[in-house]
Order: sequence, then structure tokens, then C-alpha cells
Amino acid sequence: MKRVEPKRTTATFSLFIEHALQSTYVELPFEMPSHVEEIQVSYIVEAKENSIAIIDLGIRDSHRVRGWSGGARTHFSLGLEKATPGYLSGPLSAGNWAVLHNAYKIPEDGCTVKVTIEFTYATERWLKGDLHTHSINSDGSYTLEENAAIMEQLGCDFIAMTDHNTSSQNQSFPRNTSVVMIPGYEFTTNFGHSNFLGVTDPLDDFRVSNQDDVNKRLSMARERGAKIVLNHPHCDFCPWEWDFQVDHDWVEVWNGPWTDRNERTLNWWQQQLVTGRRLTAIGGSDVHRPDPYVKHAMPCTWVLASTKTIEGILNGIDKGHVSISYSPEGPFVELECGSYKIGEVVPNEERNRTIRLQAEKLITGDRLKLISNRGVEQEVIVSDNENGIAELSFEAGHIKFVRAEVWRYFKETDCLLMATLTNPIYLD
Repeated sequence: MKRVEPKRTTATFSLFIEHALQSTYVELPFEMPSHVEEIQVSYIVEAKENSIAIIDLGIRDSHRVRGWSGGARTHFSLGLEKATPGYLSGPLSAGNWAVLHNAYKIPEDGCTVKVTIEFTYATERWLKGDLHTHSINSDGSYTLEENAAIMEQLGCDFIAMTDHNTSSQNQSFPRNTSVVMIPGYEFTTNFGHSNFLGVTDPLDDFRVSNQDDVNKRLSMARERGAKIVLNHPHCDFCPWEWDFQVDHDWVEVWNGPWTDRNERTLNWWQQQLVTGRRLTAIGGSDVHRPDPYVKHAMPCTWVLASTKTIEGILNGIDKGHVSISYSPEGPFVELECGSYKIGEVVPNEERNRTIRLQAEKLITGDRLKLISNRGVEQEVIVSDNENGIAELSFEAGHIKFVRAEVWRYFKETDCLLMATLTNPIYLD
């Protein structure tokens, strides 16, 4: 499988500081490479035994100071959207940067500062997370910190906390987490729910009484830059009863544990694809509180993203680079047609129309399906000698799309349930 890890390089620098520089600021210049997503900076101070050397730490870019921690830290990280407290996240533009030191106390015979910088480069790779969760900011019982910690423990990369008709959660995200916090808002009406993703404050007022009101709320969220999702549209308790022709980007085909409501949305989505519509399917746990069945990242949405950032993840979803598994542990499935990936369109002049499927973390008995606008094109049952890995190929010809499903027997329910669902590769 092409489970790419981001490229990383390390640079080390050494700077001798003589006693005469005590109480001055010293720069250790370095060149920031292009396409960097995050840097990790650490330093140590070496002085002769029984000598006391105190060196403060900070950093500047080519325009301004980007952070300062004095003598409080020996390490910090700086990224496009996240940074160690005391440091400013933001663009990591190529050019002249410098690690900053305050030579606060320098021994008579000087000291040596050794700095290590690890550069992590923007690399297209699969990230996983949950696009539909709740917190104490609405009717959930988890704090924001608890949600982030659970996702981190699961090895996930992102979470959207989509509390009902409020954006307060987006104002107080925890900082000390590696999980990307995607701003979210669940537009909750009496006749259907919709998630707004990527915008801190998408609405001024959620209250609606008719379709025209709904259209105006969606228009406001769109104008503010939100991505719009129709949530659990065929749910038994809160289906989407407004017009399905409303402005939206994606549809939540998989909400929580796989049940009939998801099956109905899957069938509806399949029909949309058959008509030629290219509509991206996503998933979300809709977790509110501890529950034996409804859990974080179940289902888990996988996104092929250019960067581990809000923008990178949402852009990846926009391109249809999405696969959904029942848990963060998979199964994981990729589809390719030559250089074209899930969500992409294979042009008509492309002679290679062979769809290749690669799957991992399968178990014996899993049913692997390739599905097109004509229905199931191939189905195989995973045997016990395949080590959880399977590959299929299919000559697509002139069909409209190909997508994949994995069905698995779960003893908890004593039946076959969806274990993985991919978005299609489209064919012109």
C-alpha cells in the first residue's frame, strides 16, 4: 500500500558564544526550504563543568519574530496551523530565518549552543479522522480536550466538533494536541440536519420555518466559506425533509454504526452516481457521550490530503479523495487507474481503463466488491492465506464510475455489515 509518510530532513548548527556577548541577542541563521509543513527546533547548551550558562530561545522568519519562550523551553514546534504556546503558527515561507538566542548568562570561557531543526515537508498522504462529533458545547458530555485526547489515542489526524446550532466550540479549541481541529457547526432544524465545516462562525441565527429560510442560512454559510454536508439524510428520527436540491458539497452516507438508515442513504447515493452526479460521500460517528456502539472515529473518514491542515483536509474531500472504514484500524482500500486516484476523473482519451484495487487489514471471510453504475462488477471472499491484503483489477471500458465496498461478518450483530466504503473513480 502507498501509505506515505511525510518527508523529513534534519539540520544541526553549532554556535560558540563568548562572554563578551553576555546580555545581547544572538541569531543563528538558517534557510527555510520550500514546501515545509512544520519545523521542530531543539537546543542544548554546552559549558565547562561548574560553569553556568543560560541561553534563551526564540525564532524569527524573514519579516518578524514568530515566537519566544525565553529559558522556559528547550524545544518547540512551528506549523502552518499549530505551534507550541508562545509561538505563532502560519506560513513557513522559504527564505532567511534565524533561531534567536538571548545570551543571558555566559561563563568567562564562553559556551556552545547546539541547535537541531527537523523539517517536515508537505506530502500528499492519507489522513484519518472524524467529521461529525459533539461536545459539552451542545448536548454532548465530552469536553473539547477529551475529544481531542481520544482522537489522539486512536492515532487519528483530525476532528470536527459539530455542535448543534452553536459555534462556541470553535472559539476554544485545545492547543496542545497533534489533532487538526476543523471548525464545525451542525445546522439543526426540525426537518433535517446539515454540517458546516471549515468556518469558525458560519451563521448568525439558525432558526428557520420554511424552505426559503433554509436556503438563506445555507447561503450565509456558503458566503462565509463553509463546506456544506447533508447529514444522515435518511435517518429514522431526523431525516432531511427539506429540498434535496439545496446547495451542498457532500453527503454523510455513513453515520455511526452501520444500520438501515445508512443503507438507505447508500442506495440513494448510488442512484445519484448512476445519473452522472459526482457527489462525495463522507462519514461521521455523531458521537455525543460514552456509548458501547457509538464511538469516536467509527466510522473513520480517510482523506488523501496535501497537508495536515484544515485547508489540506477539506481540499482533499472536495476532490473526492475519500475512503471510509468502520474504525481507525481499517480495512483500508485504495483505487487507482494509471495515475488517477479515488475521486478523480479518467479522461476519455486515456487508453488505460484498468481499475486496480489494493486493500489491507482485511480478515478471512471479508467480502470485497467492485461496484459501477451497472451494479456489482466483481466480488471476492478473502481467504485465510492472504495476510489481510488483497488486490483486484477490472477493465472498466465505458462505464461511468467504479467504487469499492468491504463487507464483514460482525459477531456482535450476527450479520454482515459495511466495513469499508470508497468514493468512486470516475470515467469520462
